[in-house]
Order: sequence, then structure tokens, then C-alpha cells
Amino acid sequence: MSSTGKRLILIDGSGFIFRAFYALPPMTRSDGTPVNAVYGFCNMLLRVLLDNKDADIAVIFDAKRKNFRHDIYPDYKGHRPAPPEALIPQFSLIHEACHAFNVTEVRIEGYEADDVIATYARLAVAQNRPTCIISGDKDLMQLIQPGIDLFDPLKNKRIDNNAVEEKFGVSPDKVIDVQALCGDASDNIPGVPGIGPKTAAELIIRFGTLENLLANIDQIAQPKRREALANNTDKAHISKQLVTLVDDVPVTDSLANFVWKAPEANTLRLFLENHSFKTLIKRVENEGWLKDASPSLFLDDTDGTSLHPDRPSVSAPATRTYFPITNLEDLYTLRDKIYAYGIVALNTETTSRDAMQASLIGLSFSVTSDTAYYIDVATSSPVPTGDLFNHVSLEKNTHGLSLQDIFSCLKPMFADSSIIKIGHNIKYDLLVLLRHDVVLKNVHDTMVMSYVLNGGKPNHNMDDITQGHLQKKALLFKEALALVKGAKTFADIPFDKRVHYACEEANITLQLYHSLLTELIEASMLNFYYRIERPLIPVLLAMEYKGITCDALILNSMSRLLEKQIAETETEIFTLSGMEFNVGSPKQVGEILFDKLALPSPQKGKVTTDAATLEDLAAQGITIAEKILHWRQVSKLKSTYTDALPNQINPHTGRVHTSFSMNITSTGRLSSSDPNLQNIPVRTQEGRKIRQAFVAAPGMSLISLDYSQIELRLLAHMAKIRTLCDAFNQGQDIHALTASMVLDIPLTAVTKELRSQAKAINFGIIYGISAFGLARQLKISRHEAQAYIDAYFARYPGIQGYMDTMIGCARTKGYVTTLFGRRCYTPSIASKNHSLRGFAERQAINAPLQGSNADIIKLAMIRIHALLQHEYPNSHTLLQVHDELIIEAPESLAQDVAIRCQQVMASVVKLSVPLVVDYGIGQNWCDIH
Repeated sequence: MSSTGKRLILIDGSGFIFRAFYALPPMTRSDGTPVNAVYGFCNMLLRVLLDNKDADIAVIFDAKRKNFRHDIYPDYKGHRPAPPEALIPQFSLIHEACHAFNVTEVRIEGYEADDVIATYARLAVAQNRPTCIISGDKDLMQLIQPGIDLFDPLKNKRIDNNAVEEKFGVSPDKVIDVQALCGDASDNIPGVPGIGPKTAAELIIRFGTLENLLANIDQIAQPKRREALANNTDKAHISKQLVTLVDDVPVTDSLANFVWKAPEANTLRLFLENHSFKTLIKRVENEGWLKDASPSLFLDDTDGTSLHPDRPSVSAPATRTYFPITNLEDLYTLRDKIYAYGIVALNTETTSRDAMQASLIGLSFSVTSDTAYYIDVATSSPVPTGDLFNHVSLEKNTHGLSLQDIFSCLKPMFADSSIIKIGHNIKYDLLVLLRHDVVLKNVHDTMVMSYVLNGGKPNHNMDDITQGHLQKKALLFKEALALVKGAKTFADIPFDKRVHYACEEANITLQLYHSLLTELIEASMLNFYYRIERPLIPVLLAMEYKGITCDALILNSMSRLLEKQIAETETEIFTLSGMEFNVGSPKQVGEILFDKLALPSPQKGKVTTDAATLEDLAAQGITIAEKILHWRQVSKLKSTYTDALPNQINPHTGRVHTSFSMNITSTGRLSSSDPNLQNIPVRTQEGRKIRQAFVAAPGMSLISLDYSQIELRLLAHMAKIRTLCDAFNQGQDIHALTASMVLDIPLTAVTKELRSQAKAINFGIIYGISAFGLARQLKISRHEAQAYIDAYFARYPGIQGYMDTMIGCARTKGYVTTLFGRRCYTPSIASKNHSLRGFAERQAINAPLQGSNADIIKLAMIRIHALLQHEYPNSHTLLQVHDELIIEAPESLAQDVAIRCQQVMASVVKLSVPLVVDYGIGQNWCDIH
């Protein structure tokens, strides 16, 4: 349909209000009036206005709570509580905000905002006017059609047909039929009991409409499903009436009334100043909207102190109430409260840090800043012990509810993506719950949010960030144990203290979410969090849950071989030293090397036996140093991998389940632990043999996908090095080219050795390598190494400029950024200590490259996960090792999966140079080719 009219923007004002209220922490004006919803509403409204300056705009609000749907079904939205007390005085202020921003607002008695929006959208389509509805409400998805778009402002994305199908399993025109079948607990729409969203979508796809389905119930093969439909046809018909938006509301404002013009300057300034919204004042001043306003219309108090700080004050409730949930009635009341508020913070109490083997002790929830709830899990048998708890035995008690009862009530809520679920390190909780077949959708993680804000902080645990963001101290687990003499586990704590500790953790998580969300918005980091880190959580969850098959027999055999190799190397060391000693003791090694053998210490005035010292001695041809290095490497492989890995194979799955941490490195790289599968050496024969133990399951193949020279490609793109960009675009051998340019010789004269040296220079430059470091690596003089570096910068002059720019940026801001906006902090950049400052400067050079690399591989993981889910459901991503992904796929599909994933990885971002992805297929990790 061609559009001939001016674009129309319809804002779901009621949705804005509640999203703003629950997204921001409590804020008060100087007179004590709560204003967090007003502040959030103004922020969202301003963003819409700035993004749509040439459009006509209207804000649509609900009228009174009662409307025509209550005549159809008196219990419609019957269990929704009254608005929170702190929100009630803000409604009138929000209407003042609309007036201040010169935006037309509409409400029609007897109808909901969604119906009014549907009506104006229909009228606009009739005039060939493109219309955009600004809302995150799933009920408005039924309106999507050519000419009508839906945009979610919180997620900052357009809701298209694909998003609707992902949500409901059907196209927009079938949404109401699916909703009629499965109902909506948040609105108390009954639906057909026993019919969930997935089943509803299947039925509507098969029969086309609800009416056709109900007319052909006899064709349903499943007896229970057929019986449920036959016994609840009235509920289905009523539900369809309730979910169908009417588009013939008797509106009084015509579309012509929605023309938007810049606000009247004095009115807007007065409103913003009266509410202390100084950040907003600066934003509208930048737009020139206040240029005609009188000088500040607001006067300070008579005592000379400003009534208006830079931002509204954050107030916390004086007391918090923590409730135990001990019966089903209270549990269902809690569920309904969660639906009413649309947001909940949660926490699991378990028996182990190992989520794949932990047993569930309890669950805590917090919905508002002043309340939280705890549910004990009843059990009549000892709970399996883990690495943190060693004698747990929770007997069935009067407080506990069965897992079956708990999940029967809460499982649909957990899976409802309209409900925001918040956790701290929520991936752990998700993994514990997934083992009970409980899936959570629409999750947020306060640990990850904190990491996005400042990845340079060493810790993002709850205690540290609570003190940093809420200025209070969280009750730690060890402190909870200390409350009871002799307590060693959570199960040893009396019930009332379990309630307090668990509720405190959930409640603080909710407060942190509100605080961190505000900070992400103010730091312009919210989009980065939504684009990269948050969607990665379910990807890592699936990887950790799946694990990778590990052959213990291969590892045991390798342990015996390594033990023999260690003994042989030890004998050689003793022969060279002339005596036996403890090779594992740095002190004794130092005495042998520098006292008995009188070898020169590479570091003057300091005797050390670290790896760098031994490597220096080995480079000088000192055999004993080389043997000690080899002994250490082999001993570490044996203790860390071949001895330890068999004990880390999960007895229930037969697979190893590593944990991927999102908040450890300063550049965004993932880290692996318990066990660490990212540090298995690939350049040594022994390391490669360890990888042989990681095998494909029967009938499956392993696929390795690896970005080729990605950081060099990023350097060419980010530093705008034309020579490097041309070389990558032409598919040239970049290392041979560098050798040719640095040594000023023809490409045909570049030998394998010279190419290897150039490779060391290429990658060394990225990490800010010094002449000393390059000399040691290439085993050449420092003078030769410096000559190489000087020639390199002369041939690629843009690289030095890039480095200087990054170091300058770090000195000015304290951080550098990746291509995607991640902040990589360099806290020592202004240090007076030369070594610390030099390290920070090297960080400033490399972090944008390594961080951009990390962002790209994360985006690739997110997209590959979605691809596998939709097209290859029997294939799974298992591991990520920096530039490499390991995927398990059926043998018959491995080639297809590899090619499709290769395409996704290569196209995840468009640079001035191509991203090249190599792949291989094999039966074990080592033999992939």
C-alpha cells in the first residue's frame, strides 16, 4: 500500500506510565512527591519526539478501570490490585507533562487505550497514512499489518511479523485466536484450561480460526485436548471477545488534532524545573526548545540552598516485610501479584555451587521495594551434597511446599515473556530450574548490568555492587550462617532466618535492577546491554546445560603416559644438576640454578624462577632450564586436565559442563571454569592429545568454526590502514606482505622463516610489544627488533596514529571503546609507576580490538543459537574458545550446519574488510579438519 499522508505516531501512554514506574527506583521531589514514573515517562516521551520530529503524535491513555469488557466478563482483570500508592499522585503530573511537551493526549470513557489506538490506526490506514504504535504490549501485536508498525521503546526494536510468530507461533492476524485459547492470567482472561500457547498455535495453524476449530472438535485426536475444548467453548468465545481490540471507538479528536509542534518554552522549563529534572532540561536546551524561555523561573529556598539537586533523591522504604509462603493459597496470591506488577526478582537456594548437580532448597521473590517472599522446598529424603554443602539433609517440614505444587503454579509465569525476571548471576538459577524442566523468559541479570557499566571493576558480586550502588551492605551467605552457632549449610539455619536471608537477596536484587537500569540509561549503555550481553545469557545457559562428551579412558591413558614423561624428564634434570631435588619447588630450583650451577640471573639483583626467567635461560641454550620448563608444563597438564577431568564428568549426563563467566575480563571476553576448557594448549603435542578426549556423541560430529586473523582485520578497519585493507580484500597473505614491506624485499623472496617473523610482528604490535619482548620472541638482538618495529610503523603509518589516539582517549576518559560501544577501562593510565602506566597504554591499544572481537563472537553466538533452534534443533553450540566455536551436529547434517554457521559468523558485522571463517568437521576436538 502506498503511503500518501503524514506519518502518525500513537503512544501507549498507560504502558509508558507503568513501565517507567517499575523500571526506575523510587524518586521524590523536594516536597516529597514521588516522581520516578514522571521522570521515566518524560524520558521515553522525549526520545519519541526527537526521533519523529516530522510526524503527527498523540498519547493514548486508559480511562477509568471499568470498561465494556467488564460487561462481557465481570471478572475481567478482577485480580489486579489498585495502583501502588506511590504511583497515584503521579498520574496527574504525567498529564501535565503531556501539556508541557505540547503533545495531544486522548482517553475515551468505557474503552481501554488499546481500543483507541486500534481505532486511530484504522482511520490512518484509510487515509494511506503510515502509522507507528509505540508500545511493548503484546495485545497490540494483533494490529500489525501493512501500514501499521509496532515499536517496543524499552527494547528499542521494531516488532515485525517474525517477532510476533516467535511470541505466539502465528502471524498477527491469528493472534487473537491464539490468545482466546490460551487465555491471559495477567488480565484474568480464562481461555481453555490445559491449552497453552504452543498448543493453541498448533490448533489455529491447523484449523485457521477459533470458530472453525470449535466447529470441528471431533477431529482432535488427543482425548484430553478434545474434552477441554468441548467443555469450554463458552470460555473460548468470551475470551476472544475480551482479547479482540475494537477499532470503532467513538473518538472525538480527529487525526488533524495530532499535529505536533515544539513546546512553548516557558511552560516546558517551568514544568521541568518544578520537578528537578535538570538532565532533561539540558537535553531540551540542546534542541533549542528553551531558547525563548525567560531566565530560570525557579527561585531557591530562602535559606539559600537549592530545592533542586541534579537529580531527584532516591528514597528507600523505612521497613521491609519478608513473608514465608507455606501454603498453596498464598503461593497463588504471590503469582497473581507478580502478574499484576509484571516484574519480579528471584533467587534460588541450593546445595551446591555446581548448578548441574545442586538440589533446590528454596526460592525467594521480590516484586516491590518493600516486600519479599520465601518458599521452602519440602523433601522427604536427604538432599545430594555438593562442593559447598557436605551434610545437607532437609526432612519434610511444616513450612515446605512440594516442587510439583510450586512449579505447577509458577511455571506458566516463568515462561511468560511479558513478565520481567531479574536475578544476580541469574544463569546459575536458570540452570538449576532448567534441570526441573522450568524455562524462564525475559530475564535480566544485575551482575551483567554492573559489568556493562564498568567492566574494569574486579568484582561484581552482590556485596560489592550493593555497597557501590545502594550504599548499603548485603547480608552475605557466610554471615547468615554465622547467625546460628555451628551452622554449616543453609539447611542448618532456622526457618525464620532462612526467610530473612533469602528474601533479603531477592529484594536487594530488585533494588539493584532499578538503580542499574537508570545508570545504564544515563551512561547510554542500555542499548549495548540489550544488544549483546543480555541475549547472550540464554545462549550460555544452553551451552552449559548441554555440555560436551569427554572420554575418561583416553584421559586415564594419557595420565599414565604423562606420568612416565614427567619421571623421565625429572631423571634428565637430576643428571644435569648432579643431584636430586624437588623440581616443583621454586626455591630449590633457584638454589640449583643460581647457587650450585652459578648461572647468571637474567634480572639483576633479583633471583626468580618464573617462566620468563627460565625461557630466557633456555634461549641461551641452557638445557636444564628447558627441561624444567617442560617438566612444569607436562605436570600442569596432568594435574589440571588428565587427572582432574575424569572427576568432572557429570555422572548423570556423561558430559563435562564448563561454566562461562561473563564478568571477569576487562574486554568482554568470556572465561571458562570448572573446568577451564579455554586454556588447553593447542600448540603442544600433549595439549592436542587432551583435546582428543573431547568427542562427539554417537551419530554426531563436532564442528569447529574459527575467525581467521580477526584482530588484524579489526586493526585494518579501525585504524583505516589502506594497505592492510586492500590486502585483506584481495585475499593476500597478510604475514608475507608484512615481511615483504618491512624487509623491503619482493613477495617471492619471503621465506617461511621470514613470514613467521612477520606474523610475530603483526600480532605483537596489536599487544603493544616492545623491542625487548620481540627480541626475546624471535631470538634476535634488541637492536634488530627495534629496526623491525620502526620499519613496520614506517610502512603502516596509520597504526601509530591509531595507537596515539587510543592512548589519548584513555587518558582523557579513563576508558576506550569497542566498535559496539563497550567501555574497556584503563585505571592505571595516569599512574606514576612506569610499569603500571605502560601496561595501561598497551591495554588502551589492544582493548578496542580484543573487545570488538569479543563483541563480534558474542553476536555470532546469539545468531547461531537462534539459527540452530529454528533450522537444526538437534544441533547445539557446546564451547567458545575466544575466536572459535565448537558445535555438535548430526553426522548427516554436519556439512550443512557448518556452512550455514560459517555464513552467519562472516556476516555478523560489516567492516571495510571481510570476516573470514574457517571450519572443520571431525569426531573429536583434536582431529577436526
